[in-house]
This record gives sequence, structure tokens and C-alpha cells, in this order.
Amino acid sequence: MAVMFGTLGTLIIKFNLAPQIPILLVFTLLMFYGRLKKISWDDIFQGVVEGVTPGIIPILIFLMIGILVASWLKSNTIATMMFIGFDMLSVKLFLPMVFIVCGLIGVTVGSAFTTVSTVGIAFMGIGHVLGFPAAMTAGTIVSGPFFGNNMSPLSDTSNLTTGIAKVNLYAHLKNMAATCLPAAAATVALLVIIGSRNSTAHLNSIEVIKTELAANYQISWIPLIPIVLLLILAWRKVPAIPTLLVSSIAALAFVFIEDHSFTLTQLGDLLMNGNQVHGGSALINRLMSGGGIVNMLSSVSLIIVALSLGGLLIKFGIIKTLIESMTGLIGTPGRLILATLVGSVGVNFLVGEQYLSIILPGETFKSTYDAQGIDRKYLSRTLATGGADINSLVPWGVSGVFCAATLGVNPFEYVGYAFYSYLNPLLTLILGFTVVAWKCRQNVLHA
Repeated sequence: MAVMFGTLGTLIIKFNLAPQIPILLVFTLLMFYGRLKKISWDDIFQGVVEGVTPGIIPILIFLMIGILVASWLKSNTIATMMFIGFDMLSVKLFLPMVFIVCGLIGVTVGSAFTTVSTVGIAFMGIGHVLGFPAAMTAGTIVSGPFFGNNMSPLSDTSNLTTGIAKVNLYAHLKNMAATCLPAAAATVALLVIIGSRNSTAHLNSIEVIKTELAANYQISWIPLIPIVLLLILAWRKVPAIPTLLVSSIAALAFVFIEDHSFTLTQLGDLLMNGNQVHGGSALINRLMSGGGIVNMLSSVSLIIVALSLGGLLIKFGIIKTLIESMTGLIGTPGRLILATLVGSVGVNFLVGEQYLSIILPGETFKSTYDAQGIDRKYLSRTLATGGADINSLVPWGVSGVFCAATLGVNPFEYVGYAFYSYLNPLLTLILGFTVVAWKCRQNVLHA
């Protein structure tokens, strides 16, 4: 572990290498370490297969997101969202409004990925025009959907954690509110402070952008139909891949209706290489260009090598050994919650897969919660905060890679502004050593 983290930290942070190369190097070292331990090549490759398998659906979602972004840019959907956003958002309150809107949409659809890849993209463009640093806007966008993800009964994270802990979903959500709402309030306060100090926008420059958007793109309610379809399907819990495809197809249908000269060859180029805009202002060209499968391939490669590494760590028993080694340090409720949180965070950094960061510590520690008389709703809350929230901050984690690829910002840059993703686990830990510990003492006294 020391060699692994030392190698990753040195090469990624100090030498600023793309994460794929250091992770692949560590994967190589770990693979031959397994051979030294007399593990067969068949078992090693089986570990790789088992590690990558949970990432197949996220990889396909990544590719669908590339198609979605390209189609929304071409069909004027993004341009319309940005035009409306300029009318609705206050410059000084832009960041807190981004967090609140993303959070509400996240609660509604139950998917952080859907929220980031829809309104998140539009907010990135608006933030750029308003003069906010890209990392600041991206950190805010990342915070909102994961708050919504925590509080939504439709969320896969909520349903997975309650399934592992065997607790009622709505009891879990009520318990989550004890940390999520204060963390969200503190995040809004911080965003109000930094937002009022960092915007360099002038109303005149915003009007210029609006005028240029209106002149070059069809701004109407029709390009918003793909968004409405996506939100309806997400709310009805249709899986992500067909949801994204239906929205993309709807957007592309409008492209063919609007532009009769648009050919299948151009369609293939659009979906593969993204939307490319030339001829307007440099800012508009930048805002309206992007998407496509090619632009997602770097992220796909990162997920594959990270999950391959995680598969070996699980196959060799390293993850299980590390988690179980903490069992001697969990004699009190506060320490047990700390160990659960550390386990989830550790799996996130070692494997990069948020579901495993919930499942492995959950299965390991849930019997200990029973032994100490701790309600399992505190286990499900800890798994949610240490699993889903932290995964968005891990540069090689599935959520971190997704957010970075979709928003075009390096995770090492935006993590400093993703306040909610820090505050919620911190409050979970604080309540573990105070409120949960006090309730357990009261239960013992009453018994």
C-alpha cells in the first residue's frame, strides 16, 4: 500500500502525469507481486475481469453522454438552456443558485450523473461567461447533484445502502437529512461568500453573449423537449442508457428537421468527434463545441485501468485484509462509524468504484453495529457519505472521472470547491462521536 500510494501520489501530483500511466504502472507491479505470491495467471486475469465488470455499464453511459452532449449542442438545446439561464441567474448569487438547482434536479431524478451531464454542462458555459473560474463552477456543480443523490428516494445509492444495511428507505432519508441539510446550508453560505468575490462579469458583456446566441441559434421551447424527455424517463426510473439514447435521438430528429442538408456522414462525424463550431466569436465557438465519443475515450481508459487495479486488490485479498484489520479499533460507536467511513473512503481510493465502497465496508461492519446496539440507519448514512460523496472527489473514481470528462475540468482542480462532498462526511463523523454515542449510552441505561 505504501509503494502503491507513494507511486500514484508522486507521479500524478508532483510530476502531473495523466492518471492512466501511474495506475497502469502500479497495476503492473501488483500483477507481478501476485505471481511472486504463487497466484496463477488465470486467477490474476480473472481478478481483472471481475474488477472491470462493474464498470461496463458506466463505460457505456460515458459513451452515451458523449453522444448526448454532441446532439444537444447541435440541436440548440444547450444554447437555449444558457440563454434562459442568463435571464434567471443573478451574477452574485450564481454559485449558490447552481448548487440549489442541481440539488433539486438531483432529488427529482435520483441521478447525479444525469444532473451533471444536463444542466451541469449549461452552467459551465454560463459560469465561463460570468467570469467564474472553471474549477469553482465545476466544484459547485459536482456538490449539488450529490446532495440530491443523497436525499432522493429514486437514487441508486440510497437504495443500495438501505439494501446492504437492511433499513427502511424513508427512515434512511430522514436520518440522512440530519447531516445533508446542514452540510447543504453551509455549502450555500460558502458559495455566497466566494461567489461575490470572484465574478468579473459585466451586464453589458452578458447582453452581448445573449444577442449572439439569439442571432446564431434557434432559441425556443422546442430544443428543450429532449431535456423534458430525459427528466421524465429518469423520474420513472428508466435505466440511464435508454434514457440518454431517447433524449439524443429526439435532439437529432430536430437537427434533421431544422437542417434538411444534414447528411448521415455528418451525423456520424458529429457523434464520433462532437460538435465543432467555427466562424463565430471565440467564446461562442468554445461554448458550443464539444461532446462526441472520441472526447470520452480518455475517461473510459482511466476507468478500465483503475477498475483492473481494484480487481487485483480484491482478488489478492488486500482490500478485505485492510478493512478487517480495523475491527480491533471499533470499541465505541464513534470509532465504529469512523472505521466504516475510513473503509468506504479507502475502497474509493483503492478501487475507484462507489458501489464497492458501499458494499465491502457494509458487509464487513454491519454485524458489529448490531453487537454494539447501534441502529443500522447510522451504518447506511455512513456508507452513503463515505461511498458516493467521496467517489466524486477521487480523480480515478468512476464519479470523479465522469464529472471531469463531462465538465472538462481536472478533478485535482475542482475538489477544493466541492464543499458539500467534504462537509457531509465530516458532519457524519462528528454526529457519530456525539449524538450517536449519546443515544447508545441512553439505550444502555434504559436497558
